[in-house]
Amino acid sequence: MSPIVKLSPVDTLRELVALPSVNPMGQPPVEEICFEHRVSDYLERLFRGWGLPYERQTVEPLRDNIVARLDGHPPASAGGPLLLLEAHQDTVPTTGMTIDPFDPVVRDGRVYGRGACDIKGGLAAMLAALSRLVDEPRAGRPTIVLAATVNEEHGFSGAAALTQLWSRPGGIFPRVPDGAVIAEPTELNVVVAHKGVVRWRCHAHGRAMHSSQPQLGDNAIFRMARVLAALETYGREVAPTLPEHALCGRPSLSVGTIHGGLSVNTVPDRCTIEIDRRFNPAETADGAYRHVIDHVARSLGGCQQIEHEGPFLVARGLPDDANGPLAERLASAARGVCPTSRRIGVPFGTNAAEFAAAGVPSVVFGPGSVAQAHTADEWLAIDQLEAAAEVLYRFAAGGRI
Repeated sequence: MSPIVKLSPVDTLRELVALPSVNPMGQPPVEEICFEHRVSDYLERLFRGWGLPYERQTVEPLRDNIVARLDGHPPASAGGPLLLLEAHQDTVPTTGMTIDPFDPVVRDGRVYGRGACDIKGGLAAMLAALSRLVDEPRAGRPTIVLAATVNEEHGFSGAAALTQLWSRPGGIFPRVPDGAVIAEPTELNVVVAHKGVVRWRCHAHGRAMHSSQPQLGDNAIFRMARVLAALETYGREVAPTLPEHALCGRPSLSVGTIHGGLSVNTVPDRCTIEIDRRFNPAETADGAYRHVIDHVARSLGGCQQIEHEGPFLVARGLPDDANGPLAERLASAARGVCPTSRRIGVPFGTNAAEFAAAGVPSVVFGPGSVAQAHTADEWLAIDQLEAAAEVLYRFAAGGRI
């Protein structure tokens, strides 16, 4: 077989950005741009061209995890190390973007487009590193499994499904990985801990009436205003008093959406908000959820016309009690390319928490800053992209995980 062409991180990123993989985030999907199948097809062609064993795992229609394996020596099945590299394929929607989301323009040392930063840049860096390893000697190098998962932006279901492949005999995973590196924009730092999140809807109920006689109705929006005041107090005065994590800081609370009313001339009988509570690795999602609900109940005197749904999203936090050796080895490789790289904690969630909960030491690493993720003119600095590819190559080429 002829030698494998080593991928350019920049060219690979541009090709990935040009493939729409928008997560509809619970809204009606736009067929032309939604779901990850175009990226999965692209990756399948790459893996087939490299002669690697690969597998597609359907999570939902048009939404497949895709996993490829580059065997090391000794093989993982005979006790050799097994490293998982993982990146998600989906992006957030494009509403409000000021650039063409799928035209990967290169300008001023940056690649622009939806997903350039979060996280197709990280995926491109992993692919570029893997392409350099395909033709190199395997002796003393770990077996590397590269996984591209779905639905990270709205539920982490792809990561949860991926863990099911680890225990299936004869599958793409020889066994449970010894460690995992998850791509997210970390500015080439190594994330060893991050917060979890629980999200739910809260409803205020009232009684509808013509707005000319509001005294005969019961305004659900007014009632929700009292709930919002209680939640604002929680976020400003209660959350800052809760236990602090050394790397992640303190818990937080945000209200992201509000909906209510049928028309301006009708007293509304229902109002709904969506609540986002971030919790530290030592907390539980249920404990965080109950803590907020109890605070609202006390603040409102136990009002019976407030209803809290069960959570529609729960994502674990990433603890830093089991990933120390892995983090230090990756940080050492990173400092060889970027001397300022360090071990940090972050407030946002990642797939790493799913893998850590399944018993795999996991860290997060990638090019770019979360400040550029999801933005109207999303971009990734080329020097960060190329540095990430080099770090991942050096780390994956080493004999230890």
